[in-house]
Amino acid sequence: MTYNDFTFESLGEGIEICISDEHRFGTDAFLLADFSAGRHKDICADLCTGSGIIALLLHKFYKPKKIYAVEIQEKAHEQLKVSLERSKIDTIQPVLGDLNDWRSEKELDLITCNPPYKINNTGAKNDSEAVSIARHEMLCTIDDVCRCAKKNLKFGGRLCICNRPERLCDIMTAMRASGIEPKRLRTVHKNPECPPWLILVEGKKGGKPFVQIEKPLYVRSADGGNSAEMKRIYGLP
Repeated sequence: MTYNDFTFESLGEGIEICISDEHRFGTDAFLLADFSAGRHKDICADLCTGSGIIALLLHKFYKPKKIYAVEIQEKAHEQLKVSLERSKIDTIQPVLGDLNDWRSEKELDLITCNPPYKINNTGAKNDSEAVSIARHEMLCTIDDVCRCAKKNLKFGGRLCICNRPERLCDIMTAMRASGIEPKRLRTVHKNPECPPWLILVEGKKGGKPFVQIEKPLYVRSADGGNSAEMKRIYGLP
């Protein structure tokens, strides 16, 4: 299948990501990749990977041993394959399929997921079905993500999710229902005067009850530019 709207953006270090009108990426991907902080020895998976941005960022900043990038939409899957070919990366394995059916070859140390934020049948959907699938829980819910993590994570393995603040209760109850204990929570704000627009949550399979609330992350500095922490997350000087 041929697509005519592919363009490329550089992520640095020779890594190029293929994007399209339907499958792009935003700041939340950088925030989640940084929050999850993979390790060199980790075997990871990125669920609902879309264009593969989080998998590519994990590769750039943390160099895990292997990353499965799971996506149900064929066009997004093809984009990642193109990105990996252009960037000459062989430690990311694209997986086309439903995360409800997927099983990793080995138990995983880390799963990341930037899932659809909106409950299905709430809010206006985009004219593009692909965009609606990425934004609304049409094919995948938070419960699905946590059940997938339960069967694929090793004991003590981590699940890191980003979402809107209003979904916090949904995330924590879904994690616990799958035997994944919420362990870390961080809120993301535009600046100290604004309420959070994003939450970052880490759960640990088989963990004991205890959640650490980390200091807020502010995206903007006093002059309106990127904050010092955002510059670090973006890899900027």
